[in-house]
Amino acid sequence: MIAFIGLSHLGLVYSAATAAHGFRVLCFDPNPEIGRQIQQGQLPVEESGLSDLFTQHAANIEFSSDLERLRQCELVFYSLDVATDRDNQSDLAPLTQLVQHTSSHLPHDATVVLLSQVPPGYTRSLAADIQRPLASVFYQVETLVFGIAVERAMRPERYIIGCVEPAAPLSPAYARWLHAFDCPLLPMRYESAELAKIAINCFLVSSVSTTNMLAEVCEQTGAAWCEIAPALRLDKRIGPHAYLQPGLGIAGGNLERDLVTIKSLAAENGTEAGIVDSWLVSSRYRRDWALRKVFDLVLSKNSSPRIAIWGLAYKKDTHSVKNSPSVFLARALASVEKTCYDPQVKSLASPIPNLSFSSSAIEACSGADALLVMTPWAEFAQVHLTSIRETMRGQILIDPFGIFQEADCIAAGLSRHTLGS
Repeated sequence: MIAFIGLSHLGLVYSAATAAHGFRVLCFDPNPEIGRQIQQGQLPVEESGLSDLFTQHAANIEFSSDLERLRQCELVFYSLDVATDRDNQSDLAPLTQLVQHTSSHLPHDATVVLLSQVPPGYTRSLAADIQRPLASVFYQVETLVFGIAVERAMRPERYIIGCVEPAAPLSPAYARWLHAFDCPLLPMRYESAELAKIAINCFLVSSVSTTNMLAEVCEQTGAAWCEIAPALRLDKRIGPHAYLQPGLGIAGGNLERDLVTIKSLAAENGTEAGIVDSWLVSSRYRRDWALRKVFDLVLSKNSSPRIAIWGLAYKKDTHSVKNSPSVFLARALASVEKTCYDPQVKSLASPIPNLSFSSSAIEACSGADALLVMTPWAEFAQVHLTSIRETMRGQILIDPFGIFQEADCIAAGLSRHTLGS
């Protein structure tokens, strides 16, 4: 039996994918209520296809908070999401406490794999703290993405595996699990694997920052980023899968967390990482693109406007509002009357003045002087532009991600403003 300890987003997705590949799975969490809710179809996270996966493979899945059940597991994954604080620093205490709470109940010959994202050095020190042989402890880089996590868990691009000796054979139980997913395996020392995840995100941030900077240059020079991006995709040094969609900076929790980690590592070890500060400055500038548009197009002409906001989640297909540009926008416009709609986010932990919630996208537009599409949910592109114009008081459409076509907006009587053109 394979155990996943910690039933946050990470643990739920990986445990369901493991059951779908034919393994018997123990979903363990100290809180028994989590297991009961999941068995009743109430998942604590929103992720496309996850509920169906649990339903289809329920025969392979057991939920428990009984520590004794862990003694029957030959392969154990620690799969608790590592939260970040307001400064985007990782809070490792809950993970460490969970390991300390459960490790003494694992079989002495069990293989332990840490899935949670941790900084370099954590896995090696953890193995020593729980007094297990290093050869039986591994770190595996998780590469899940909110909104498409199930797809990536079921069909991974590769597995990056941190171990004490990269050339040594993997334990039989772990090897069976890895080979079931039929993807390239990259074994490396613990610290390399821990840093690999951060390195991946740094390269992603570099692409995001460069794309956003050039998109603004396009806006000011008459160029169109949508025409330039295909040229970059045909360059072998950049490639067809490069991240070239202009956006509103670095949202979510993981990317900024990794940048903060790199800055800390550089400071501790006397290396130079000034480029990270540039990325952060660029991100925060781009985050406020929509706010600048609101001031230029609306607030400079109307002292008491009404604003419609579509989307509060930091990206589509997730309920997370961590570092959400839309939430930052709403807070910056605290004195302005705002109505929002998001398919998954129905409230905020910290209320925002003058912000109300609508039950539909079109309802949020009622009497609005401007509509801001802050999260590119698929359902938004299905709303008829004529209905939007008829419902609004004004005609300003701030559409950063370009979910609507310019010609269609003009035909509907809307003035569209988008990133990169």
